[in-house]
Amino acid sequence: MKFFTKFGEYLLMLKGMFSRPENPKMYWKEFMHQCVEIGIGSLPIVIIISLFLGGVTTVQTAYQLVSPLVAPSTIAQIVRDSMILELSPTVVSIVLAGVIGSKIASELGNMRISEQIDALEIMGINTKAYLIMPKIVAALLMIPLLIALSAILGIWGGRMAGDLSGILATDIFDIGLRQNFSPYNVFVSLVKAYIFAFVISSVSSYYGYFVTGGALEIGRSSTTSVVVSCILILVCDFAVAALLL
Repeated sequence: MKFFTKFGEYLLMLKGMFSRPENPKMYWKEFMHQCVEIGIGSLPIVIIISLFLGGVTTVQTAYQLVSPLVAPSTIAQIVRDSMILELSPTVVSIVLAGVIGSKIASELGNMRISEQIDALEIMGINTKAYLIMPKIVAALLMIPLLIALSAILGIWGGRMAGDLSGILATDIFDIGLRQNFSPYNVFVSLVKAYIFAFVISSVSSYYGYFVTGGALEIGRSSTTSVVVSCILILVCDFAVAALLL
């Protein structure tokens, strides 16, 4: 019963976001602020994770493909498809759920506990539209861009790892990179990216917006939002793969 209550609150929160802005300039300023926070703020961790994901994938794929019957260029194909289809969308989104999701939940939770949200509502501002909508829209814009960048950096990291470790020369890697490339894989990756971006931003906003209690509850709400987001990301990952692949 508690699940349906929370799910109903979640749906009502999403419904409450769709209203006419009281001040479009104020909403635009908040949207741009969230784009900087979500996109630029998460860029360093995405770059580091992507480079090492690509490098590790190359090394471990070469370790497993020990048969002389398998062309070395196959390693590049596996790295490319792994980064595009699974590693970049899922792993990066799980990391972003911890980085972005906890930040959103803590920020909204602190505003709720300190009664800033109540003050905005007294002033006649739709807090769901002003505080939550820019976060979700900014996440839908920036997280897919981060995931696309992650896939590119991961493939490049795998290429460099293969060359530096002597596993695979760059020219052979480039040959494998171009072989049997399917643009449909990019489409599937972008579908995952948009779904995961919505899950991360909306779930963390819900747990932060409806927090009750004090500072201890803010920490619990932030942790819960990350855990729930990660579980939903994995569930959606399986659902998208089962439906589209």
